[in-house]
Amino acid sequence: MAKVNLTMKLSIIIPTLNEADFLPLLLADFNLCSFEFELIIVDGGSKDLTQLIAKLGCAKIISLQEANRGKQLHAGANEAKGEWLFFVHADSRLNLKWESKVNQIINDNDQKKYAWFFNFKVSKKGFIWLMLQLAIFIRSNLLLRPYGDQGLLISKDLYSKIGGYKEIALMEDLDIVLRLNKSNSIKALGVDIETSARKYENNNILSIAIKNAILRRQWKNGKSIRYLANKYYSKD
Repeated sequence: MAKVNLTMKLSIIIPTLNEADFLPLLLADFNLCSFEFELIIVDGGSKDLTQLIAKLGCAKIISLQEANRGKQLHAGANEAKGEWLFFVHADSRLNLKWESKVNQIINDNDQKKYAWFFNFKVSKKGFIWLMLQLAIFIRSNLLLRPYGDQGLLISKDLYSKIGGYKEIALMEDLDIVLRLNKSNSIKALGVDIETSARKYENNNILSIAIKNAILRRQWKNGKSIRYLANKYYSKD
């Protein structure tokens, strides 16, 4: 795993900040992969065992002084050696179908003109979670607006062509997706990725959705990223 050679097809890039509870599970999913890839962990100043876990997982570790996901993703892409880049959040889980589907795409040169996203699943069961998944499925597949917790598989050529991730602390996922949409360059992979429900714990799903919609509208209207990030990460 994570052994680089001159014909490396895939670089996996994971931004982290205190992800010791989740990162081992994701790395275990990647350990089942039968083809070779490069693993890059871009850490934003973790105080827990995240970097040690990354080291034990044979990852290349990039340490930044601040937790800025856009900057972390940008830095990881700059260091990547693969023809394809797979950006994924540390609290994600992959099912067994991901490997064959991704392998099929990265070995087909005709697919380099597209970026690919996964179907959102959440690590909770019940009606409210099914409704959340349905809403995100509609947003992603009809409006082509997937967010960062759905992963992003993109060729390095296309990534460079559209300008890559901006070094911003918030809206980095929506920003790159909007640029991909302009050139009709994004498609659904048709494979699930499961994300942790931690951000919904002790919070109302509807209130989170409304808050995020307001922040997206403010971003489009020119509000500063610093202001939006402060509002997003506040507990109010």
